[in-house]
Amino acid sequence: MVNDAQKTVVEDVSGWLRVFSDGSVDRTWTGPPLVKFMAEPVPAHQEFVEGVATRDVVVDSESGLRVRIYLPELNPEEVPSKLPIILHFHGGGFCISEADWYMYYYIYARLARMAKAICISVYLRRAPEHRLPAACDDSYSALLWLRDVAQGELHDPWLDTNGDFTRVFLIGDSSGGNLVHEVAARAGKIDLSPLRLAGAIPVHPGFVRSNQSKSEMEKPETPFLTLDMVDKFLKLALPIGSNKDHPITCPMGSAAPPMEGLKLPPILLCVAGEDLVYDTNMEYYEAMKKAGKDVELYVSPGVGHSFYLNKIAVDTDACTSAQTDLLFQAITNFIKKH
Repeated sequence: MVNDAQKTVVEDVSGWLRVFSDGSVDRTWTGPPLVKFMAEPVPAHQEFVEGVATRDVVVDSESGLRVRIYLPELNPEEVPSKLPIILHFHGGGFCISEADWYMYYYIYARLARMAKAICISVYLRRAPEHRLPAACDDSYSALLWLRDVAQGELHDPWLDTNGDFTRVFLIGDSSGGNLVHEVAARAGKIDLSPLRLAGAIPVHPGFVRSNQSKSEMEKPETPFLTLDMVDKFLKLALPIGSNKDHPITCPMGSAAPPMEGLKLPPILLCVAGEDLVYDTNMEYYEAMKKAGKDVELYVSPGVGHSFYLNKIAVDTDACTSAQTDLLFQAITNFIKKH
């Protein structure tokens, strides 16, 4: 047993995470205090606040897997109809973030309102305590829980009353975008009916490869993605002995299952023009097109990785604000189209 006085920091990742010699992990934000609020939890509230109510639900009593559900408030004059369901996998390099963080709360409450959709965000297990494929398994388990609710084997009052299980969409930001691809690929191998995957939306997915891309060397770093984060988070998250060419981080690479053989729903790939992983995102897009998949590309010019999660920039920078509006309109349009 190593006491607190003896334990030392063995890994420090860009102010987001510290791993100690005794194996313990501290995710307290140590960067600029001004941005700390974005990583603060927002309590669930079943009453409507600014048009959205939220609940935290345990979906697997054995594992303790939880989700946060966002229900948009409908105006009385609106014709009652079933709402599409968006299943969200949060980012954070598989190592940080929580579904109830403010940066996700304000964005997914906004998406629920805009798209008139029920959003469900999964509380994912995180590395290094739970290396991959733990986050993939949690994401897939949440989809199977939705299938069980669709089949009537399990019940949730909001979903039973309001959910359209024939229009379920996967969405994920950064490493959550990797999970979108992985879960969609898994789902293509089984019968989900009566649930139907209507679409998948990887947003700035954390696709990388062992050989550093041109954009990684040339694009600017941001608080939401640095080269230090890419390298260290993946070293902590990938299975022991694996590198960035692992299928979860490089689904377009030679180590991954051939894309031609995957059964995937229509995909909206959202890319940021100034993202460190821009080039590898585009490699994924080209591989999907070559494999004959239904993939649509949306590029946000002049902004970097996960720009829309930076509430300060959204509120104070005209370009970030405008590009956030356009991105969420594109996502909403994709959902309405499918």
